[in-house]
Amino acid sequence: MPVTDSLFDDFIHVRPRLAILARLARAGWVEFTQLRESVGCSDSALSKQVSALQSAGYAEVRKMTERHRRRTWIRLTDEGSAALMRHLDALERLAAQARGAVPRR
Repeated sequence: MPVTDSLFDDFIHVRPRLAILARLARAGWVEFTQLRESVGCSDSALSKQVSALQSAGYAEVRKMTERHRRRTWIRLTDEGSAALMRHLDALERLAAQARGAVPRR
């Protein structure tokens, strides 16, 4: 098996995006503040990454007003879920290949 995998997604593999997608995969809609705390980044960094994921079709964003406060909710799209699963499969194959090539101690 080659070291590179055609299902490895360089776009998703950026650490903040991978963390965002992993968090969204465990939930339905996630409020922006909860996502920020879970991922551990600033508002501006999270906003930039969520916008990139939305542009790629991997995330859906809704803005709603609750109790006179504007809140942003994000969820993984079906396309995003499929892309994440493909990427995780590629990572698992790569890890298995590395484990097979490295002697156990």
